[in-house]
Amino acid sequence: MKPLIRLPNSTSRLRPTSTAPSSTSTTASPPPHRHRLSKDNDDNFVALLNDIVRSKQSWNLALNNPFISTSLNPRHIERFIIQNQQDSRLALRFFNFLGLHRNFHHSTMSFCIMVHSLVQSNFYWPASSLLQTLLQRKEDPSSIFESLFDSYKRFNFCSAYAFDLLIQSYVQNRKVLDSVVIVKLMKGCNVFPEVRTFSAVLHGLVKVRQFNMVISLFDELFSGSGLQPDVYVYSALVRSLCELKEYDRAMEVMSWVEKNCKLNVVIYNVLIHGLCKGGRVFEAVDIKKTLGFKGLGADVVTYCTLLLGLCRVEEFGIAREWVEEMLDLGLVPSEEAISNVVDGLRRKGNAGSAYVLLDKVGRFGTMPNLFVCNATIHSLCKDGKLDEANSLFGKMNEMGLLVNDITYNIIIDSFCKRGKMDEAFSVFDKMLNVGIKPTVYPYNILISGQCKLGKLNAAGSLFVKMNDKGLTPTVVTYTSLIDGYCKKGEVNKALRLHHEMTGKGISPNVRTFTALISGFCRANMMAEASQLFNEMVEMKIIPNEVTYNVLIEGSCNEGNVARAFQLLDEMVKKGLVPDTYTYRPLITGLCSMGRASEAKAFVDDLLKEHHELNELCYSALLHGYCKEGRLKDALSACGEMVKRGIAMDLICYAILVHGILKQNDTKLLISIFKEMLSQGLKPDGVMYTNMIDMYGKAGNLEMAISHWDIMVSEGCIPSVVTYTAMINGLCKAGIVEKAEILCKEMLISGLIPNEITYGCFLDHLTKEGNMEEAMQLHQAMLKGFLANTITYNMLIRGFCKFGQIQEAARVLVEMTDNGIFPDCISYSTIIYECCRRGDFQGAFRLWESMLTQNLKPDAVAYNLLIYRCCVAGELNKAFKLHEDMDRRGLKLTRATYACLHQTCFTGSLSPTSS
Repeated sequence: MKPLIRLPNSTSRLRPTSTAPSSTSTTASPPPHRHRLSKDNDDNFVALLNDIVRSKQSWNLALNNPFISTSLNPRHIERFIIQNQQDSRLALRFFNFLGLHRNFHHSTMSFCIMVHSLVQSNFYWPASSLLQTLLQRKEDPSSIFESLFDSYKRFNFCSAYAFDLLIQSYVQNRKVLDSVVIVKLMKGCNVFPEVRTFSAVLHGLVKVRQFNMVISLFDELFSGSGLQPDVYVYSALVRSLCELKEYDRAMEVMSWVEKNCKLNVVIYNVLIHGLCKGGRVFEAVDIKKTLGFKGLGADVVTYCTLLLGLCRVEEFGIAREWVEEMLDLGLVPSEEAISNVVDGLRRKGNAGSAYVLLDKVGRFGTMPNLFVCNATIHSLCKDGKLDEANSLFGKMNEMGLLVNDITYNIIIDSFCKRGKMDEAFSVFDKMLNVGIKPTVYPYNILISGQCKLGKLNAAGSLFVKMNDKGLTPTVVTYTSLIDGYCKKGEVNKALRLHHEMTGKGISPNVRTFTALISGFCRANMMAEASQLFNEMVEMKIIPNEVTYNVLIEGSCNEGNVARAFQLLDEMVKKGLVPDTYTYRPLITGLCSMGRASEAKAFVDDLLKEHHELNELCYSALLHGYCKEGRLKDALSACGEMVKRGIAMDLICYAILVHGILKQNDTKLLISIFKEMLSQGLKPDGVMYTNMIDMYGKAGNLEMAISHWDIMVSEGCIPSVVTYTAMINGLCKAGIVEKAEILCKEMLISGLIPNEITYGCFLDHLTKEGNMEEAMQLHQAMLKGFLANTITYNMLIRGFCKFGQIQEAARVLVEMTDNGIFPDCISYSTIIYECCRRGDFQGAFRLWESMLTQNLKPDAVAYNLLIYRCCVAGELNKAFKLHEDMDRRGLKLTRATYACLHQTCFTGSLSPTSS
């Protein structure tokens, strides 16, 4: 049932102050019976005490008299205090002396009479202190009140303020419920506390959340009493009603207050706080807007309360406007308020706005707390606003905010993620210089940053330093290093680190295993990757989406698309959600095997199941179609892509352009370029390079040079790859002089030709039979560490082409001596020349040597040797080679099959077929 609030009448009733209440107006019980000595004896003894107190003799010495010490009792002290009301200070000194130095136990009545006497002399502080001492006895509040009221009535004290002091003492001692007992006993005796004392009781009840008691006590004291509450009493009442969510009743009270009380902003702040806490923020805002019409102005509390309320309902934009209004009025928000607004803007993705606001309040000498500042710096760093983050970092120092290691780590991490390692180390050094002892965390950040840039030696040095400083590497430390080595192809080093960490008792996590699995997949070591995956599962470490994505991509790259789809099914069964990083390699895998139609069917199934695909997935499908020469299907897929709201990017257009160039459809190429331009896209260096390469290889040098000129005029700077593509086209066309000029131009522009660039010249020389020049160029490449298996194969091909088989064999030996290993093509080229000359023994010696080197002959090598065996009538060798070829999963070409078939039936080849 709701408590009833009876608002008082406008007439006031005075509390008794000058005379004690009449016996007819009190309900207090009569004082208890006291055992008395004769009145004369008491009077004589009290007179003796008065003489002692006023004499120059030591009080302690006088009270050592056996008669006095044995006769003194609380009754004498009570009478002594009454007789000395005009000198209450002296009475208090004697009262305290007895308690402190004679261990005399004063009665509660003595305390009460002393308090009344002090109040009557306007000594309020000593009176209050005396009451605090009395409360330490932990007597029942009603018993203390009985003595206080009895003494007040019996001795006709003119001021009732002692009751107020007693109530205030209870409130100050956090015994507000005991103060309520006193208030109710006073009302029963028709004595009322001052309004401000009653206000203290109500606010004390509010603090202990006794809101219903506030309302009932208000009704009980002010209903029909004639007492007039002030605005502070009403503020406690309004606060209680709001806490009980009785907002309508709170508004009724406010309406009455506005008509009958002198207003101030405090009670409005209480109402605004209550409404904000209840989520009725915009009602609170409306109340604030009316303050001006009432002659009041909003203060800092008003604004800060509204700011916190707006933040509670996530209206951070409006809150920011209110902060700016405050600043315009010269009011500075509290740390709590500005912290909430800034943090709210940051969490909503408006780190820039948060920083601007923070900068404004900083000029007024205030800042959010350290947590919010650190979080804002982190958000600014995530948004790439490093200048603002550094500026805020500087302001924190200027404002005296104690920047901690977390602040420094956020800045260091941001620089590392952007590859700005010099700046990261600069901040790290600053942290050390200000005396902050680094933990393992900044070292982990720096090691991760170096690993991502491939600077593994630098990362290793940091690893050693942190160990030297007594910091124990964590799983994060090892995982960063393992991931770095795996990405650089140094899987063995990564495995050594893995064994080291487990040897130290550091358990690998899912990221550690994923990094290692990724390393194996990159190295085409899928068996090892699968074994590690099984080991991970056995250790109860649950693979995540990234783990499966890595394995799926590895399987697709190996050509085992079936296994990749098995992994997809497995991850879905485990409740993991595939994404575009999962689907893209599957689409690519199908397309790389010439199964673009299956890839399209897979894409359609995904779209039917409402899976999100991006431009990377579609670019894989486009590449598959163009690879199969299905340009029409590729264009159709582009149309479908655009319909689904997926924008074509440069990669998609580059794939289309490549496909169009293969089909030499100039009209379509122009159309695609127009479409690109209409989408605001321009061909980049990669696309131009691809076009120059395609035209060069097709022998269309005019178009290649034309696109080179366009590329340069568009401001695209040719790269090493672009120069190499142009040089290759020129060399193939026999325009070597111009190719050499281009190579010199390349050097002047600061680009260093690579092995492919020099390979273009080497290829031309070997084809033209200029073997001496070719060998000179190759020696120069060898000295520059640019020689490789491909360049050696060019030399072998050149010597074989011009019948210098011995030189070719010598080159084969030389490349091994130089630490460059021959491949299947190296051997097959010489084998072909041996067969062509009829030197089958030499051919088979080379074949056996190739197998000894653990080189697996490809289908071209098998077809070549089988064909030559058939021509020579070596059927047994031909069939043996065919069986071996079959075991390896390789197939005969139609020509080789026809040759083998004809030889089986006729025993020899016809001249025509030969």
